Amino acid sequence: MKFRTAAVQYKLADIGTFEQFAEQVTHYVRNAHEYGVHFILFPEFMTTQLMSIGDGQGVALPIERLPDFTEDYLQLFRSLAEEYAVYIIGGTHVIKDTDGKLRNAAHLFHPDGKIDVQHKIHLTPSEVECWSMSPGETIEVFDTAFGKIAMLTCYDIEFPEIVRMARAKGADVIFCPSCTDDRHGFYRVRYCCHARAVENQVYIVTTGTVGSLRKVDLMRANFGQAAIIAPNDIPFPPAGILSEGIINDDMLVVADLDLALLEDVRAKGSVTTWRDRRTDLYPDWK
Repeated sequence: MKFRTAAVQYKLADIGTFEQFAEQVTHYVRNAHEYGVHFILFPEFMTTQLMSIGDGQGVALPIERLPDFTEDYLQLFRSLAEEYAVYIIGGTHVIKDTDGKLRNAAHLFHPDGKIDVQHKIHLTPSEVECWSMSPGETIEVFDTAFGKIAMLTCYDIEFPEIVRMARAKGADVIFCPSCTDDRHGFYRVRYCCHARAVENQVYIVTTGTVGSLRKVDLMRANFGQAAIIAPNDIPFPPAGILSEGIINDDMLVVADLDLALLEDVRAKGSVTTWRDRRTDLYPDWK
Protein backbone atom coordinates (compact mmCIF):
# COMPACT_ATOMS: atom_id res chain seq x y z
CA MET A 1 0.00 0.00 0.00
CA LYS A 2 1.23 3.48 -0.89
CA PHE A 3 0.13 6.86 0.38
CA ARG A 4 1.40 10.43 0.38
CA THR A 5 2.18 12.46 3.47
CA ALA A 6 3.10 16.08 4.15
CA ALA A 7 4.80 17.69 7.14
CA VAL A 8 4.40 21.39 7.89
CA GLN A 9 7.19 23.65 9.12
CA TYR A 10 4.71 25.88 10.92
CA LYS A 11 5.85 29.48 11.34
CA LEU A 12 4.93 30.92 14.70
CA ALA A 13 4.20 34.66 14.86
CA ASP A 14 2.17 36.75 17.28
CA ILE A 15 -1.52 37.03 16.38
CA GLY A 16 -4.54 38.91 17.68
CA THR A 17 -7.46 36.53 17.09
CA PHE A 18 -8.31 32.84 16.75
CA GLU A 19 -9.42 33.60 13.19
CA GLN A 20 -5.83 34.49 12.26
CA PHE A 21 -4.70 31.12 13.57
CA ALA A 22 -7.46 29.38 11.60
CA GLU A 23 -6.47 31.21 8.39
CA GLN A 24 -2.85 30.10 8.74
CA VAL A 25 -3.76 26.47 9.45
CA THR A 26 -6.21 26.44 6.53
CA HIS A 27 -3.53 27.79 4.20
CA TYR A 28 -1.22 24.86 4.98
CA VAL A 29 -4.00 22.30 4.58
CA ARG A 30 -5.04 23.75 1.23
CA ASN A 31 -1.42 23.80 0.09
CA ALA A 32 -0.95 20.15 1.06
CA HIS A 33 -4.25 19.22 -0.62
CA GLU A 34 -2.91 20.61 -3.89
CA TYR A 35 -0.22 17.92 -3.73
CA GLY A 36 -2.74 15.12 -3.25
CA VAL A 37 -1.65 14.09 0.23
CA HIS A 38 -3.43 11.62 2.50
CA PHE A 39 -1.81 12.71 5.80
CA ILE A 40 -0.70 16.12 7.09
CA LEU A 41 1.49 16.53 10.17
CA PHE A 42 1.65 19.79 12.15
CA PRO A 43 4.24 20.38 14.92
CA GLU A 44 4.14 20.18 18.68
CA PHE A 45 2.92 23.22 20.65
CA MET A 46 1.68 24.96 17.50
CA THR A 47 -1.36 26.25 19.43
CA THR A 48 0.84 28.21 21.85
CA GLN A 49 0.43 30.82 19.11
CA LEU A 50 -3.02 31.41 20.60
CA MET A 51 -1.41 32.55 23.86
CA SER A 52 -0.03 35.56 21.98
CA ILE A 53 -3.59 36.87 21.52
CA GLY A 54 -3.11 38.15 25.05
CA ASP A 55 -5.35 39.55 27.73
CA GLY A 56 -6.14 42.86 26.04
CA GLN A 57 -3.39 44.62 28.00
CA GLY A 58 -0.48 43.39 25.86
CA VAL A 59 0.31 40.45 28.15
CA ALA A 60 0.34 36.91 26.74
CA LEU A 61 -2.14 34.41 28.09
CA PRO A 62 -0.74 31.87 30.59
CA ILE A 63 -0.55 28.20 29.68
CA GLU A 64 -3.57 27.52 31.93
CA ARG A 65 -5.72 29.48 29.47
CA LEU A 66 -4.74 27.47 26.41
CA PRO A 67 -7.37 24.75 27.06
CA ASP A 68 -10.01 27.51 26.66
CA PHE A 69 -9.43 27.17 22.90
CA THR A 70 -9.91 23.40 22.78
CA GLU A 71 -13.39 23.34 21.29
CA ASP A 72 -12.48 25.85 18.58
CA TYR A 73 -9.26 23.90 17.86
CA LEU A 74 -11.14 20.61 17.54
CA GLN A 75 -13.82 22.11 15.32
CA LEU A 76 -11.27 23.75 13.02
CA PHE A 77 -9.21 20.63 12.40
CA ARG A 78 -12.21 18.30 12.27
CA SER A 79 -13.85 20.44 9.60
CA LEU A 80 -10.66 20.67 7.53
CA ALA A 81 -10.10 16.90 7.68
CA GLU A 82 -13.66 16.31 6.51
CA GLU A 83 -13.63 19.02 3.82
CA TYR A 84 -10.36 17.89 2.25
CA ALA A 85 -10.79 14.15 2.95
CA VAL A 86 -7.40 13.93 4.63
CA TYR A 87 -5.97 12.66 7.91
CA ILE A 88 -4.51 15.52 9.95
CA ILE A 89 -2.22 15.19 12.93
CA GLY A 90 -3.00 18.58 14.41
CA GLY A 91 0.34 18.99 16.10
CA THR A 92 -0.23 19.06 19.84
CA HIS A 93 -2.59 21.15 21.91
CA VAL A 94 -2.55 21.59 25.67
CA ILE A 95 -5.77 20.23 27.13
CA LYS A 96 -7.19 20.02 30.63
CA ASP A 97 -8.02 16.40 31.36
CA THR A 98 -11.02 15.22 33.36
CA ASP A 99 -8.78 15.08 36.42
CA GLY A 100 -7.92 18.77 36.01
CA LYS A 101 -4.34 18.10 34.89
CA LEU A 102 -2.75 19.79 31.88
CA ARG A 103 -1.56 17.37 29.21
CA ASN A 104 0.29 17.83 25.94
CA ALA A 105 -1.99 15.99 23.53
CA ALA A 106 -1.47 14.98 19.91
CA HIS A 107 -4.73 14.71 17.96
CA LEU A 108 -5.45 12.61 14.87
CA PHE A 109 -8.39 13.95 12.87
CA HIS A 110 -9.96 11.42 10.51
CA PRO A 111 -11.79 12.35 7.29
CA ASP A 112 -15.00 10.88 8.74
CA GLY A 113 -14.93 13.20 11.76
CA LYS A 114 -13.41 10.77 14.27
CA ILE A 115 -10.73 12.15 16.59
CA ASP A 116 -8.01 10.09 18.30
CA VAL A 117 -5.78 11.44 21.07
CA GLN A 118 -2.34 10.47 22.33
CA HIS A 119 -0.93 12.24 25.39
CA LYS A 120 2.80 12.88 25.43
CA ILE A 121 4.38 10.19 27.60
CA HIS A 122 7.74 11.76 28.45
CA LEU A 123 7.80 15.40 29.51
CA THR A 124 10.83 17.68 29.42
CA PRO A 125 11.88 19.47 32.62
CA SER A 126 10.52 22.80 31.35
CA GLU A 127 7.10 21.28 30.63
CA VAL A 128 6.92 20.07 34.23
CA GLU A 129 8.66 22.90 36.07
CA CYS A 130 7.41 25.89 34.07
CA TRP A 131 4.04 24.70 32.78
CA SER A 132 3.03 22.14 35.45
CA MET A 133 2.07 19.54 32.87
CA SER A 134 1.36 15.87 33.53
CA PRO A 135 2.50 12.91 31.39
CA GLY A 136 0.30 10.45 29.55
CA GLU A 137 0.08 6.91 30.87
CA THR A 138 -0.67 4.76 27.82
CA ILE A 139 0.56 4.35 24.27
CA GLU A 140 -1.88 3.58 21.48
CA VAL A 141 -1.74 2.83 17.78
CA PHE A 142 -4.51 4.05 15.53
CA ASP A 143 -6.24 2.39 12.60
CA THR A 144 -6.54 4.35 9.37
CA ALA A 145 -7.46 3.46 5.80
CA PHE A 146 -3.72 3.23 5.16
CA GLY A 147 -2.74 1.01 8.06
CA LYS A 148 -1.75 1.56 11.67
CA ILE A 149 0.07 4.68 12.83
CA ALA A 150 1.32 6.04 16.12
CA MET A 151 1.85 9.59 17.40
CA LEU A 152 4.90 10.07 19.62
CA THR A 153 5.72 13.65 20.50
CA CYS A 154 9.23 15.12 20.45
CA TYR A 155 10.96 13.87 23.63
CA ASP A 156 9.05 10.55 23.32
CA ILE A 157 11.11 9.61 20.27
CA GLU A 158 14.28 9.71 22.40
CA PHE A 159 13.15 6.58 24.28
CA PRO A 160 13.70 3.41 22.18
CA GLU A 161 11.35 1.25 24.26
CA ILE A 162 8.21 3.25 23.50
CA VAL A 163 8.77 3.12 19.74
CA ARG A 164 9.39 -0.62 20.01
CA MET A 165 6.02 -0.91 21.77
CA ALA A 166 4.29 1.03 18.98
CA ARG A 167 5.82 -1.21 16.34
CA ALA A 168 4.89 -4.34 18.32
CA LYS A 169 1.29 -3.11 18.26
CA GLY A 170 1.47 -2.90 14.47
CA ALA A 171 2.44 0.70 13.68
CA ASP A 172 4.28 1.11 10.38
CA VAL A 173 4.48 4.90 10.51
CA ILE A 174 5.37 7.03 13.53
CA PHE A 175 4.31 10.66 13.35
CA CYS A 176 6.52 12.80 15.58
CA PRO A 177 5.41 16.40 16.10
CA SER A 178 8.21 18.35 17.72
CA CYS A 179 9.14 21.75 19.13
CA THR A 180 12.77 22.61 19.85
CA ASP A 181 14.33 25.98 20.55
CA ASP A 182 17.94 25.40 19.51
CA ARG A 183 20.21 23.15 17.48
CA HIS A 184 20.99 20.86 20.38
CA GLY A 185 17.36 19.94 20.97
CA PHE A 186 16.62 19.72 17.26
CA TYR A 187 19.44 17.29 16.55
CA ARG A 188 18.60 15.14 19.58
CA VAL A 189 15.15 14.58 18.14
CA ARG A 190 16.30 14.26 14.54
CA TYR A 191 19.05 11.73 15.21
CA CYS A 192 16.70 9.67 17.37
CA CYS A 193 14.13 9.63 14.56
CA HIS A 194 16.73 8.03 12.28
CA ALA A 195 17.73 5.53 14.96
CA ARG A 196 14.12 4.49 15.61
CA ALA A 197 13.53 4.03 11.85
CA VAL A 198 16.54 1.70 11.61
CA GLU A 199 15.77 -0.24 14.81
CA ASN A 200 12.13 -0.90 14.00
CA GLN A 201 12.11 -0.70 10.18
CA VAL A 202 9.36 1.92 10.17
CA TYR A 203 8.82 5.32 8.58
CA ILE A 204 9.15 8.39 10.79
CA VAL A 205 7.43 11.63 9.81
CA THR A 206 8.60 14.56 11.91
CA THR A 207 8.36 18.33 11.93
CA GLY A 208 8.95 21.27 14.22
CA THR A 209 7.94 24.85 14.82
CA VAL A 210 9.85 27.74 13.26
CA GLY A 211 9.57 31.47 13.83
CA SER A 212 9.05 33.22 17.16
CA LEU A 213 6.35 34.20 19.65
CA ARG A 214 7.75 37.38 21.15
CA LYS A 215 5.12 37.61 23.86
CA VAL A 216 5.11 33.98 25.00
CA ASP A 217 7.59 32.59 27.51
CA LEU A 218 9.49 29.47 26.33
CA MET A 219 8.37 30.07 22.72
CA ARG A 220 10.55 33.03 21.79
CA ALA A 221 13.02 30.84 19.88
CA ASN A 222 12.32 27.90 17.59
CA PHE A 223 14.66 25.77 15.49
CA GLY A 224 12.86 23.33 13.22
CA GLN A 225 12.89 21.24 10.09
CA ALA A 226 10.45 18.71 8.69
CA ALA A 227 11.70 15.35 7.47
CA ILE A 228 10.21 12.11 6.20
CA ILE A 229 12.57 9.32 7.19
CA ALA A 230 12.94 5.69 6.07
CA PRO A 231 15.09 2.76 7.22
CA ASN A 232 18.60 2.81 5.79
CA ASP A 233 18.40 0.02 3.24
CA ILE A 234 18.67 -0.43 -0.52
CA PRO A 235 15.02 0.32 -1.45
CA PHE A 236 15.34 3.74 0.19
CA PRO A 237 17.71 6.73 -0.20
CA PRO A 238 21.14 5.98 1.35
CA ALA A 239 20.75 8.62 4.08
CA GLY A 240 17.24 7.42 4.90
CA ILE A 241 15.72 10.79 3.98
CA LEU A 242 12.75 10.70 1.62
CA SER A 243 12.22 14.44 1.93
CA GLU A 244 13.31 17.28 4.19
CA GLY A 245 12.71 21.00 4.43
CA ILE A 246 15.01 23.99 4.61
CA ILE A 247 15.84 24.63 8.25
CA ASN A 248 13.70 27.37 9.84
CA ASP A 249 11.78 28.21 6.65
CA ASP A 250 7.99 28.50 6.44
CA MET A 251 7.15 25.52 4.20
CA LEU A 252 5.94 21.94 3.95
CA VAL A 253 7.56 18.78 2.65
CA VAL A 254 5.92 15.86 0.85
CA ALA A 255 6.83 12.23 0.16
CA ASP A 256 5.22 8.92 -0.76
CA LEU A 257 5.36 6.03 1.71
CA ASP A 258 5.28 2.46 0.43
CA LEU A 259 4.37 0.00 3.18
CA ALA A 260 5.23 -2.99 0.98
CA LEU A 261 8.87 -1.88 0.99
CA LEU A 262 8.89 -2.05 4.77
CA GLU A 263 7.67 -5.63 4.64
CA ASP A 264 10.34 -6.45 2.07
CA VAL A 265 13.23 -5.12 4.16
CA ARG A 266 11.86 -6.73 7.34
CA ALA A 267 11.85 -10.10 5.56
CA LYS A 268 15.00 -9.92 3.44
CA GLY A 269 16.75 -6.59 3.80
CA SER A 270 20.48 -6.02 4.10
CA VAL A 271 19.76 -6.20 7.81
CA THR A 272 16.57 -7.39 9.48
CA THR A 273 16.62 -5.52 12.76
CA TRP A 274 12.99 -6.10 13.65
CA ARG A 275 13.17 -9.85 13.05
CA ASP A 276 16.58 -10.25 14.68
CA ARG A 277 15.86 -8.69 18.06
CA ARG A 278 17.08 -11.04 20.82
CA THR A 279 14.00 -11.54 22.96
CA ASP A 280 15.81 -14.32 24.80
CA LEU A 281 18.15 -11.66 26.23
CA TYR A 282 15.84 -8.68 26.61
CA PRO A 283 12.05 -8.41 26.88
CA ASP A 284 9.69 -7.89 23.98
CA TRP A 285 6.29 -6.19 23.95
CA LYS A 286 3.29 -8.02 22.63
